[in-house]
Amino acid sequence: MKKILLATTVLAMSATVAAAEVTLSGDARMGVTTNNVDRDMAFTSRARVKFSMSGETDGGLAFGASFRAADAVGAGSGTKGEVFISGAFGKLTMGDVDSAANALVGNVSGVGLTGLGDANELGYIGNSTDPSVLYTYSADALSVALSVEQPTAGDAKSVAVKYAGEGFAVALGYEDDGTDTQTTVGLSGSVAGMDLAFVAADNSGNADTHYAVSIGYSADALGVTAFYADKGTTSAYGLGASYDLGGGAKVVGGVSKTEGASAVADLGISMSF
Repeated sequence: MKKILLATTVLAMSATVAAAEVTLSGDARMGVTTNNVDRDMAFTSRARVKFSMSGETDGGLAFGASFRAADAVGAGSGTKGEVFISGAFGKLTMGDVDSAANALVGNVSGVGLTGLGDANELGYIGNSTDPSVLYTYSADALSVALSVEQPTAGDAKSVAVKYAGEGFAVALGYEDDGTDTQTTVGLSGSVAGMDLAFVAADNSGNADTHYAVSIGYSADALGVTAFYADKGTTSAYGLGASYDLGGGAKVVGGVSKTEGASAVADLGISMSF
């Protein structure tokens, strides 16, 4: 992502002191979309600006923060944005952070310019009240994560582990919010030029284990993605494509269908700055 340097503060007490900086980045989109009620077409557009701040202590610890311009008020109270410090011990992040399971297991790939309702996602139960805390540590191919929700408002806790090998990754996560528990497993890898992903979630509040799978293929500037998700009482599937125009702009479109609802679709241009 292309970044624009806004300001640099040089701490010139010695030659070994690193500089702190604030950078600006962003994304935007414009296009058309349909809804799943009457299938009428509508215009869709948005523009978002993100501030990122970073620095380094005399002892080599990295620290920083980031938030979107629209979330500036929430960032001031820790309900939006993130603040971190990292070093040989790992990385400690506080704010609007994912649970450990979400951070390491994640979701299969979605489709469309707008996400089309994110029907590819199975959902996680941790960190519903912020500021929350996420700790991550990586050593070679192995990563571990721990997270705790704001303790004065909830009981959500999560732990996860991930191993990323040559062309594949496997991850396991566990969450407990005091009411329900959820175990999530994820597999991903590349085979014959295709990117494959699988996620399964076993929630104590659901009768069945939910799962989702996605497949993606890229050839030069063209990319194609498809997904299927089984959420017990309902299922969803989608197909999307993108064409890289260069310079951070892509033509992106997709169609998604959830059982019991009409299909939704979108098409337009995504931009990153």
